[in-house]
Amino acid sequence: MLPLVIVNPKSASGATRDRWSAMASDIRTHFGPFNVAFTKARGHGSEIAKRAVENGQKLVIACGGDGTINEVANGIIESGGDAELGILPSGTGGDFRRSLNLPHGTREAARALKNAETKAIDVGRVTFYDHDDQEVTRSFLNVSSVGLAASIIERVKTTNYANWLPVASLRGKASFAISTLQEVIGIEHATLRVRVDDGEEYALSSVNFCIANARYFGGGMMIAPEAKLDDGYFDIVNIGDLSTLKILLKAHTLYRGTHVALPEVKTRLAKRVEIRADNADVHLEIDGELPGKLPAVYEIVPKALKIRIPIPV
Repeated sequence: MLPLVIVNPKSASGATRDRWSAMASDIRTHFGPFNVAFTKARGHGSEIAKRAVENGQKLVIACGGDGTINEVANGIIESGGDAELGILPSGTGGDFRRSLNLPHGTREAARALKNAETKAIDVGRVTFYDHDDQEVTRSFLNVSSVGLAASIIERVKTTNYANWLPVASLRGKASFAISTLQEVIGIEHATLRVRVDDGEEYALSSVNFCIANARYFGGGMMIAPEAKLDDGYFDIVNIGDLSTLKILLKAHTLYRGTHVALPEVKTRLAKRVEIRADNADVHLEIDGELPGKLPAVYEIVPKALKIRIPIPV
């Protein structure tokens, strides 16, 4: 059966749609013939992937950003099938592909994907409330968070700061950087109530609370530098009582992963995390999307998805 490439034409601010002919040529160079399906709305990637795997598809390749990758992965997982996930990055943030050491360019990524090995990686499962107050459960591969990151992503998705940049890969970085600055200026600390594994619930003050399966989020921030995709644990990172000035002065440490040395940053490993807040409208982000709000329960599902990885993680 030919590989199936699921393409989000709106990813990378529409650049994927504009560049698709050249991208298809690069894919064909390394894979030969392939089938393609274009997403038409939010959630469509999951539907396409699930249906394809139920019909026997063995390799499903997500072409888009972190949100597209999340949708396709959810479809594979929901199908209960044994398909492999491949990734051709073409999005705004591109964070998950960084943890895979996957090249950004389509030609290089297609070559790496063709020559990759298949590994089983952990998947995060989170139960939360959507915007219609319905309880839902969703899988994620990369990072979910509460606080500043969710606010930044909301601003990125609703404001076109960087359309003047001619290079699509620069637009994502500029959008995240500008949005981060604007959100930090008006930063508010949240009080969260957290239970980790079988421990007691405790309260903490947080600028941003992250449940990480992989290392990067926010357009290249190395939020969880020690995270491993196959160790059976989340890396929990809480950024506590940081002032606006200190956040601005120390922002560079997030891109290097050295922020974990700051006294206001606490980390630990966990297999299960429960989070709630006194304010029922605290939103969460999952793999760069904003699907709902707290309370939420996170569980790690070890080795739940087969994925093509160019080099060992």
